[in-house]
Amino acid sequence: MKHYLFVLAIIAGTTCSIHTRLTLAKESVTGLFAKDNLVAWCIVPFDSEKRGPAERAKMLRRLGISKVAYDWREQHVATFEEEIIQYKKHDLEYFAFWSWHPAMGPLIRKYDIHPQIWITNPSPTGKSQQDRVEAAVQSLQSLVDKARQLNLKLGLYNHGGWGGEPANLVAVCKSLRDRHPMGQIGIIYNFHHGHEHIDDFPSAFAMMLPYLFCVNINGMADPATVAAGTDKILPIGTGIYEKKMLRSMQTSGYHGPVGILDHRITVDAEQSLHENLNGLQSIVASLNSIAE
Repeated sequence: MKHYLFVLAIIAGTTCSIHTRLTLAKESVTGLFAKDNLVAWCIVPFDSEKRGPAERAKMLRRLGISKVAYDWREQHVATFEEEIIQYKKHDLEYFAFWSWHPAMGPLIRKYDIHPQIWITNPSPTGKSQQDRVEAAVQSLQSLVDKARQLNLKLGLYNHGGWGGEPANLVAVCKSLRDRHPMGQIGIIYNFHHGHEHIDDFPSAFAMMLPYLFCVNINGMADPATVAAGTDKILPIGTGIYEKKMLRSMQTSGYHGPVGILDHRITVDAEQSLHENLNGLQSIVASLNSIAE
């Protein structure tokens, strides 16, 4: 009898353990890709409707997205302050700011906001890997200092070239962190600039994981068609590789923010974000079914 009860206890414990793992996996999928964890990206200069700050803020509230990474062009400098005001009015988080402009420093202090600064990881020349890493570090130093003065995080952004390679992103980020050990320097990884790493995405992602501040996702077509000049920017769910990449993200243990983008200059940003939300919802439902 005691032996029988012992076996039942083992079976019950094993069943409970499996159930717990599946539940945690499902919660991870849902939480990682939930709307309150999403960041709208590339919605300012790429919006065919050319919205201003107020209209953009209202659009994001309609969509239920509460975090914004702000990309800009010179014509938007005049409305930097109004953008901040509208985000505050509509309870939106000013999550990130692209590159740098001296007009932002006083506004960051005035409104007490703390956006991440996103900057393309440099692709310098050099005789050795060490030389190139050092050159990249030196070219970023002034922006690192600015971010520290304003208590902001600095995210190194993959945008092709040497600097866009995951190993080089990590090398530059690690070197900067070793010199500025405050956890304020990390990596922004973009699917749409990473088609060449679809095949080794799980290992590349694992390499970057300790440094990731945000991951911007995209529909992922065949790299050959992208290299030929088409299908680089696709709504999530219309590509052929993003599902397995999102699954890798979920199983990696990444819990940070996830960006969805417009980045299509001929498309209404609201339509573009809506397409991405719908595609992501469909993939999440599929991932949830796997976890059940």
